[in-house]
Amino acid sequence: MNRTAGIKPGRIALYAALTVGSLLMLAPFIWMVLTALKAPNEVGVFTWLPKEYHWENFAEAMKIAPFLNYFRNSFIIAIGETAVTLAVCTMAGYALAKLPLRGAKSLLNYFIVLLMVPFQIILVPLFLIVKSIPLFGGNDIFGQGGTGWLDSWWGLIIPLAAGPMYTFLARQFYVSLPSELADAARMDGVGEFGIFLKVMTPLIKPALVTIFVFQVEGAWNAFLWPLMITNTDEIRPLQLGLAIFSQDQSDVLWPYLMAGTALAALPMILLFIFAQKRFVEGMASAGLKG
Repeated sequence: MNRTAGIKPGRIALYAALTVGSLLMLAPFIWMVLTALKAPNEVGVFTWLPKEYHWENFAEAMKIAPFLNYFRNSFIIAIGETAVTLAVCTMAGYALAKLPLRGAKSLLNYFIVLLMVPFQIILVPLFLIVKSIPLFGGNDIFGQGGTGWLDSWWGLIIPLAAGPMYTFLARQFYVSLPSELADAARMDGVGEFGIFLKVMTPLIKPALVTIFVFQVEGAWNAFLWPLMITNTDEIRPLQLGLAIFSQDQSDVLWPYLMAGTALAALPMILLFIFAQKRFVEGMASAGLKG
């Protein structure tokens, strides 16, 4: 039997469109990697392939700018934000899903409304709040006279952790779990926090992986907020460091800039490769119950 006879023209067209779309999305990344392997005098004229492959550009880029310091800062911010997010959002999601809270539905609607508020709208109020944190950065007890959390790890990590989307996502998964599990644990004398930590949370691993991937990716690629509150290279993250590197050069060293950019993208690519199974499962299951 000829298997090709059952292939419909519509399916062929769909695969062709998906292939073209994939190539278009991959083209900038391929160009970035190939540019990182070129000599500095080759980037004046557009060509895809370098005349010689300069793998040493990646090592040289680390020496020209403090990229290693930027990498370290981004790792600290990503891990710090993600740890706070997983702790706070899972507890909030569990409370909204399983505890008899007065006004729980109103709180849920509030989180849904927050999902529709662009981050740019709250930038200035958030900046003023961070600047006015009492007893930090030279501030008095009323939050006056100093810089608060500006140019600090606190200011980079705390304000962007525990977003409403992750609380909503955790709540959706806790709702899908049978309440009988919690009731049985209560009858055995397990406290509410023990039920949350030992009974319910281990059952929502896809949600935890999904929150982890989203939050790490968001923290790793953060640019606007670090741009507003940092002044020194000591705590600047990678994306901001790449932008400053390109501005500080009178003649942009494109191979080194692309080498740094390719290295910046590598951790997120590896993260998705290793977490994609749980991530896809979590995204597919997020809206099963309301």
